[in-house]
Amino acid sequence: MDYEETPILVRHLATAAAIVILYLTGMRPQEARSLRSGCCPDPQPNPDGSRPRHLIRAHHYKNVRDSDGHHISAGEERAVPWVAITPVVNAIRILERIVPKGELLFSSTHHDVVSQRKHHGALKRGTLDRRVENLVSWINQEATAQGLDAQMVPEDPHGNLGLSRLRRTLAWHIARRPGGLVALAIQYGHMRTALDARTSTGYGNRGRRGFHGELDVETALAAAQTAARPRDATAAGEKISGPAARRAIVGATSMPGFEGALTTPKAAAKFLARDGLVLFDNPDAFLICAFKRDTALCDPEPGATAPNQFACQLGCGNAVRTDSHARAAREHAERLDAKAANVPHPLGNRLHRTADRFRALADAHDSAAQTAEEAVA
Repeated sequence: MDYEETPILVRHLATAAAIVILYLTGMRPQEARSLRSGCCPDPQPNPDGSRPRHLIRAHHYKNVRDSDGHHISAGEERAVPWVAITPVVNAIRILERIVPKGELLFSSTHHDVVSQRKHHGALKRGTLDRRVENLVSWINQEATAQGLDAQMVPEDPHGNLGLSRLRRTLAWHIARRPGGLVALAIQYGHMRTALDARTSTGYGNRGRRGFHGELDVETALAAAQTAARPRDATAAGEKISGPAARRAIVGATSMPGFEGALTTPKAAAKFLARDGLVLFDNPDAFLICAFKRDTALCDPEPGATAPNQFACQLGCGNAVRTDSHARAAREHAERLDAKAANVPHPLGNRLHRTADRFRALADAHDSAAQTAEEAVA
């Protein structure tokens, strides 16, 4: 290694660690910049030998006020710690080797390894943004030099990779899983918002507008993306089944062409209000839900605009399946049977019964499946 390049490589390594932390936790840049060495201690093993999760103790700053309602610029420790998966823990451990114990993980003094200007406090957000762009340039230069063009970071049509975009990207992925909106609320520290919405009129409650707007936007974007699947699948020759098949096709074909432009909570709420025509993916149940409140068996709240996907029930009048869902259900049944052969007999029997239920779903689809033209006739 060229020792003259060592400080630059250390800076790139720290920048990569920052990206991992921000992307895989959902922290705001200000929250990540306030982290200190020791914020994520190794937990004690559980009595049953299982490995507990790593937790990050951090400060938050948004809406932190004193008893007189004045904003507290120093923030306060977050009541709910961030859950850290292994890559995040590894990134923190790398930063802890760069700074002294108890120091800010992004200390300006210790991360200005090139100029050594001894600034105080954490790296500024603008500095981190520039370092991300510098890291991208360095990666692309190295990839070109090593003949690894496939590993280059492509140019982003939406501009620079600002740190604030990482939080929204993670939200996009979490929100698209069954029960993902609750998981999103927990990880992002808005659990009270989610509970308020669940126990009072769902999305109709606007008591804490900011996060409800985020939920509506992410829910609507997920639904818009889901609508494209049955439309594309039936156009490619797949068949469709389920009591809501006709509604699903109508909803998919009448979906506005958002193309990523659905960005405002107002537009999202208007889209979700189309009761009976909004589609929600539920890969764990191997179906699409053409959500209609009056026929839903998942016990939605009055005024709800999305199903409780974690409470999906067999026989619901909103269910829709395509040939792809049927194939996925059979593949899952085979995995369950394989697993059943390696577990105690009672558990194995339960797994076999569950596998049989998934095969039955696939068989029911095959016997009732229609083309899109037949379904809407």
